Amino acid sequence: MAELQIKHHLDDVDVREVEHLIERVYLADGHRPIDEHRWVDAAHGGRSEFAGLVLTEEGHDHLVAYSQVTRGEQSWAIDLVIDPHHRYDAMIIAPRLLGAAVDLIAEEGGGHVHYWVYEPNEAHTRIANLVGLAPGRDLWQMRVPLPVDETTDLVTRPFVPGQDEEAWLEVNNAAFAWHPEQGGWTLDDVRQREDEPWFDPEGFLLHERDGRLAGFCWTKLHEEPPVGEIYVIAVHPDFAGQGLGRALTVAGLAHLAGSTDTGMLYVDADNAPAVKLYEALGFTVHSTNRAFVGDVKPS
Repeated sequence: MAELQIKHHLDDVDVREVEHLIERVYLADGHRPIDEHRWVDAAHGGRSEFAGLVLTEEGHDHLVAYSQVTRGEQSWAIDLVIDPHHRYDAMIIAPRLLGAAVDLIAEEGGGHVHYWVYEPNEAHTRIANLVGLAPGRDLWQMRVPLPVDETTDLVTRPFVPGQDEEAWLEVNNAAFAWHPEQGGWTLDDVRQREDEPWFDPEGFLLHERDGRLAGFCWTKLHEEPPVGEIYVIAVHPDFAGQGLGRALTVAGLAHLAGSTDTGMLYVDADNAPAVKLYEALGFTVHSTNRAFVGDVKPS
């Protein structure tokens, strides 16, 4: 019989076990099954309202499944991972964990929920429907061969740890005030990323104008497979409409082209201006993450 444990803090052993599960799924499917931002938060102790649902089974020395509940600025996020060797029971495992996750959210006062899945299919829809969730938001991963043809003369400089965090937070949180994942970052959130092995300030490009930080393009290099990601890019609303978004994108891609021949980023499918910009630079859709959404009432 599989045992489900609910943890509001993951210790070092828990983190290693979940990371091993993530690695097994990555090897099987070629993608990370939990949003990187949310997993970093969990691995460093979680935000104020967080829970990890861990499913184990006697006779197995690995996690059968894991679900993560994370409260953002405006909504809750649910991630769900099932070990590839246990997917034959997915229609039993997934509703159990998803139902438990929704119950937790109800106990915490309820709210708007995003349940994220990779490359959605009819089974995902049926499972989400069981707890009252319906297809809502699509997030595209777009890729482009590097280098791109377009160039820019925009002046940027590398991020300086210990100096630029507060200015960066001001721009990020102003630009993403509406965003359920990227908005509301704190100094701890930035420092946690600085501690990650992939962090490279040389690829964290800042553009200053009129004595202020006007925008940035934060890049990340994935080693396996070797793909360069535009991790976060934003322009402060005070400097919107000046072409900085396009120029910063091109600058970030130029930096990544020194290390890889593939660029990548994530964008909401309904963000028509951004999609149009990226398509003009040669990006095409590589994969889709879908959020099944709904409102959970307090219990």
